Amino acid sequence: MGGPWPRESKGPVETAFTWGGGGGRPGLTLKMGLIGPRSPDHSREKSHSSVHACGLLFSFSSTFPTEKRSREVMRRASPSPSPARGPAVFAAAFVVLLPALFPRMFSPLGHAFPSLFSEWNAPKPMHPSLLNEALRWAIPAEQKRELWSPLPYQGWKPCLKSSISHALPLEPSGYIQVFLDGGLNQQRMGICDAVAVAKILNATLVIPHLEVNPVWKDSSSFEEIFDVDHFINSLKDDVSIIKMLPKEFSWSTREYYGTGIRATRIKTAPLHASANWYLENVSPILQSYGIAAIAPFSHRLAFDDLPADLQRLRCKVNFQALVFRPYIISLGETLVKRLRSPVQGHSDESVHQAVDQSTNQDGKYAVLHLRFDKDMAAHSSCDFGGGRAEKLALAKYRQVIWQGRVLNSQLTDEELRNTGRCPLTPEEIGLLLVTLGFDSRTRLYLASHKVYGGEARISSLRKLFPLMEDKRSLASEEELADVEGKASVLAALDYYISIHSDIFISASPGNMHNALLAHRTYENLKTIRPNMSLLGRIFVNKSMEWSEFQHAVQAGHKGRYGQIRLRKPKQSIYTYPAPDCMCQG
Repeated sequence: MGGPWPRESKGPVETAFTWGGGGGRPGLTLKMGLIGPRSPDHSREKSHSSVHACGLLFSFSSTFPTEKRSREVMRRASPSPSPARGPAVFAAAFVVLLPALFPRMFSPLGHAFPSLFSEWNAPKPMHPSLLNEALRWAIPAEQKRELWSPLPYQGWKPCLKSSISHALPLEPSGYIQVFLDGGLNQQRMGICDAVAVAKILNATLVIPHLEVNPVWKDSSSFEEIFDVDHFINSLKDDVSIIKMLPKEFSWSTREYYGTGIRATRIKTAPLHASANWYLENVSPILQSYGIAAIAPFSHRLAFDDLPADLQRLRCKVNFQALVFRPYIISLGETLVKRLRSPVQGHSDESVHQAVDQSTNQDGKYAVLHLRFDKDMAAHSSCDFGGGRAEKLALAKYRQVIWQGRVLNSQLTDEELRNTGRCPLTPEEIGLLLVTLGFDSRTRLYLASHKVYGGEARISSLRKLFPLMEDKRSLASEEELADVEGKASVLAALDYYISIHSDIFISASPGNMHNALLAHRTYENLKTIRPNMSLLGRIFVNKSMEWSEFQHAVQAGHKGRYGQIRLRKPKQSIYTYPAPDCMCQG
């Protein structure tokens, strides 16, 4: 994870094919490998361009002699002009596109170099008999009515008012800075903790710095995602917050802490530190220097043994103070409206027939959070039906990214699935949804950044739910222009659409799942929690019939539709907001 200090980078893993060159002649090199920094080459000057496709980096380099070598060649050669670089690069680009244009031509390469060409091999269904039955299954109307009915009142309501009135100190003890890594929802939790720590120390909080996301390469700032003025004003009676440090502290920047050991930087905060730890270790720094920068800061405040008012303050930040920028909300409202509108112009005849039926799912939609990127697939060490090619590709990826230090890789696929450690594939989450009562006319919004295996991987899911949408199918290029390429802003858009949905379900546990589970619990909204260990055991059984599958899945998901679950010791308040942030009655 990133932090305000230098990180060591690993080099790329490449396979290279070269045409021409040698003897002082220009040549063309096609390199295929995982993205990584390049070592400087002092012997050649390069004309370089690259394309990232199919999970690999394709790099084209036209190489030319060095200045000294060039003079020797020119003395011997005729004064004919040098070959143009353009055609060489065009030819290389054509080579890269060949597999997409002529997949059968490249299928032997998938066998000869399985780890290199794995993502050009379309994955096959892992559960074909269940998938065929699901496509034919007619869901009873009563099951659909029950599914789309809102959650009844459960006897709990939001409760964030402080029991004691605390005036802000006239003289704060100093300024607190935090540097937050991770994705949007991990940073969201860090922001809530930062406000609580500032309260513990009677300090003024500087708007948190969001690190560049090392996975998505996103540099979106706090100000680009959240409404800063609303954030400050909603907490003005609890904590003093400023946008920028005063001039006398302007030296305290991320760059300053990244270039050496600094007395004002706290880098030893333990995971889930107590309030007393901050009073004993950070207060002296504030007294001596007037400022303290804490990094890393993710998960650096305990969930237990804290005053009730401090717990409620964390929830106040999470559910009231952190509001997205108006342009994100505006686009979110537009897409929610489109999801709730009648379907028009769809070519699927079965959908038209279904739309004529009147059920209580009209004007409603569900959100499926599908995190099935290459990082998750590789780190899980599970088998996803891509055969030997996929296994080798993911094993190589694990070696490059984590140097093989992945505990799951020591277990078999069956052991991993039996313990619920495998993320559900798009096909498997589709089978689960059908069993729970979702049908082909369900307006399903796919909240996902990038699916490993691309469209081929989600083809089974799309067959089951032809009305499935995502950001790019609902919005125009012009509407997405302000958010395109900004992973955290796009995640914020998904979050907004998810919190306003009638039903939310996540295909695997994670920060997005936990954040929305908490927020929707707080709002008493229906949220389905997949029983991962049960599903893992079921999907291992390849001979299970559809009726048996239905019975096992439905029985295993009773009471998993958003029913209140009270937080237990050591559990996160950002997953289970009751009873800390909710009251009975």
